[in-house]
Amino acid sequence: MQQSRDFSLHGAVDLGARQAAAQRRQQAAQAPGSGGQAGAGSGYVIDVTDESFNADVVDRSRSVPVLLDLWAEWCGPCKQLSPVLEKLAAEAGGAWVLAKVDVDANPQLSAALQVQSIPMVVAVIAGQAMPLFVGALPEAEIREWIAQVMQAAEQFGLPGPGAGPATDAGPQDAEGAAAGQAPGRPGQGPGEPGPAGPGGGPRPGPARGGPGPDDAFADPGFGEAQLAMERGDLDGAAAAFEKVLASAPGHPAATMGLAQVDLIRRVNSYDQAKTRRDAEDNPGDPDAQGRMADIDVATGQVEAGFGRLLDTIRRTSDEERNQARLHLLRLFEAFPPRDQRVTKARATLSSLLF
Repeated sequence: MQQSRDFSLHGAVDLGARQAAAQRRQQAAQAPGSGGQAGAGSGYVIDVTDESFNADVVDRSRSVPVLLDLWAEWCGPCKQLSPVLEKLAAEAGGAWVLAKVDVDANPQLSAALQVQSIPMVVAVIAGQAMPLFVGALPEAEIREWIAQVMQAAEQFGLPGPGAGPATDAGPQDAEGAAAGQAPGRPGQGPGEPGPAGPGGGPRPGPARGGPGPDDAFADPGFGEAQLAMERGDLDGAAAAFEKVLASAPGHPAATMGLAQVDLIRRVNSYDQAKTRRDAEDNPGDPDAQGRMADIDVATGQVEAGFGRLLDTIRRTSDEERNQARLHLLRLFEAFPPRDQRVTKARATLSSLLF
């Protein structure tokens, strides 16, 4: 029988890499006092597997932020990035924990986190995964990302080092990351419900006596929203977030999640070529500039989107000016309020209005 010539290696698994990674894990586990990669023995740097992810990352993230370093032995840039992350983790002294994930050895976790390129760094805060960046960045830029993560953790009300993981809320699955993500991932398509930079994090929490961070993610509405996002059902995700808000008005993560879903829905409804032409031809039209700002923010050009609406506010007056202002405030809701980009834009807005 003649063999088919349609054979393809697309999507094939590199079994050699898997085997080598498994051997490295076994050797690391057997080595006396070894924590895996360099720096892992410090307590601030740990090695994580498919099996240990919930205990080592999700549960731990309810006390302090956890940064995932997704790497592989064959990856040159990974070897540049990992030492920098380990140095910063040691510097932080437990304020956050670095969890290293060998993607060859942990394919299920890699698939759940939708890893397409490495090195990749993901922040996990209160059980919510928020991808930060891909590639070996300079140390100064990494510090900026970490500062954003710590601000988001503060907004979530994490108790900090030594508090121990919460026990009254079940672990969140890594595949549910989309529900806690903010727009702005470099290279992300404008209609994709994907993660982005350090925008992940909630708005200010409710008044005293409201739900705490553990109660927050115990609400089944979050699980519904995550499942809806995974299957691309934006209306279903919005309905789930609205259900959470109905039972807990002002819930921080649900408010931000709903704002993100609304942004994606708006951008999906636009003819992007026409939107760009309209924005170029009508610099003082708040509708045209608002639509283009949505696209800017959804595609990772956050400051450009904010700046576009601030320029519109400068050019306009009365009702048109107010329309641009309200649209800008609507975009702010998709980010934590202490996001540096939001803080900067708010300061500029105040100077324009007052």
